[in-house]
Amino acid sequence: MHKDLTDRVNSVVDSGKIPEAPECKVRGFTQWNEDTTYRDHPSIVQILIDGNQRKTADIDGNALPTLVYMAREKRLHEHHHFKAGSLNALIRVSSVISNSPIIMNVDCDMYSNNSGSIRDALCFFLDEEQGQDIAFVQYPQNFENVVHDDIYGNPINTVNELDHPCLDGWGGMCYYGTGCFHSREALCGRIYSQDYNKDWRMVRKTEEVDELERLAKSLATCTHEHNTLWGIEKGVRYGCPLEDVITGLQIQCRGWKSVYYNPARKGFLGMAPTSLGQILVQHKRWTEGFLQISLSKYSPFLLGHRKIKLGLQMGYSVCGFWALNSFPTLYYVTIPSLCFLNGMSLFPEWWNAQRMWLFRRISSYLLAAIDTIRRMMGISESGFALTAKVTDSEASERYKKGVMEFGSFSVMFVIIATVALLNLACMVFGVARVLLYEGTTGLGALFLQVVLCVLVVVINFPVYEALFLRKDSGRLPASVGLVSFCVVLPLCILPTNMR
Repeated sequence: MHKDLTDRVNSVVDSGKIPEAPECKVRGFTQWNEDTTYRDHPSIVQILIDGNQRKTADIDGNALPTLVYMAREKRLHEHHHFKAGSLNALIRVSSVISNSPIIMNVDCDMYSNNSGSIRDALCFFLDEEQGQDIAFVQYPQNFENVVHDDIYGNPINTVNELDHPCLDGWGGMCYYGTGCFHSREALCGRIYSQDYNKDWRMVRKTEEVDELERLAKSLATCTHEHNTLWGIEKGVRYGCPLEDVITGLQIQCRGWKSVYYNPARKGFLGMAPTSLGQILVQHKRWTEGFLQISLSKYSPFLLGHRKIKLGLQMGYSVCGFWALNSFPTLYYVTIPSLCFLNGMSLFPEWWNAQRMWLFRRISSYLLAAIDTIRRMMGISESGFALTAKVTDSEASERYKKGVMEFGSFSVMFVIIATVALLNLACMVFGVARVLLYEGTTGLGALFLQVVLCVLVVVINFPVYEALFLRKDSGRLPASVGLVSFCVVLPLCILPTNMR
């Protein structure tokens, strides 16, 4: 039926005239002529299936719901407001056809994947204790064509599993323009109040089909919204690339709450972009819209001041300032490289800082945590470790030359040496094993682990020097190296034998 409808609509658009057919099938297009185009045409509304008539049933005898074709009026001199304008026209037309208290909004490139999604959404609205203040139930955006090893790093799983539940915890999941069930009253501008009670009694329209179509056409004209609050306080907001996000924020600022529902079986699925160009254009539109919202009077911190929780305002801003991340990122991928080309050091103390943070965390902080736990459990008593105040002259000279001082046996030195030897052994034998059994292709999946291992080895170069190369009194004692070797050896051998 849908394909037949699509073919007939396209035929009228292409030919500019109505083909010969029963009048009941084409009465919606009676005003279409050769001068009419898809950018310049009157409103068209035709009730294809009247759900009030008992004779409308499928091949199994099940009653069919009302089905309406609508094309809002478009004129070259009138701004049609794209998707937002279409949604607002649909809201008005549906109010005279069915006036259902719940409106489902799904984009044309998405489809239902869960027949229970409508029932599940209604459960939230019909909840006697918490359903009165719910404005919309938002399902996550999911895509059927995203593979496990997505080369474009689609972040949808992170957003759906982490970001959105956090927003939902503050009572304010974003409206994302698709996969959403709305309360008609909340979407049309009603302010929530404590004494508000939804009226779920359905009043079926009794007008004749011709009368309903005539009234619906008047609501889908270009001039109907003139000097009204449509696109400002009622319906979907106009004037921003992310009109859906602003609409949801405005609804929440009127006292309503939203719900995020992510069932195991995805409610709706769509098709994700599969080329780099499409993805970049899509993200440009998203980030541009978010930034426009954040820097305008509709910023969550301005519009939502004293209306929504601070946590929700901050949650909106996580996405709102995505675009500004470009400036520090661009700096770090260009300026350091250019300075390197010209021999300029931007981080002269970076290696020393990283090395000492590593040493402190795996030795001093670790032993401090263990000793504290032991004292709290009554295993040992509190003590006070003194810091040496006298400096050896040779050690002082080595410090001035940038040579690290070890010199004595210490449990902390054993930990540092063990970590250094473990990473050295893993780097050497791990790379050798991969090259021997899998070749260079085997390094692909392990590349980041190799980089991390190499980084730890480079940071620990002074430790290797103190273990194997130095002969002065500040070197690491042989006992430290022996103990560390005895710890590292079984750690490297046991996993190999267990495979």
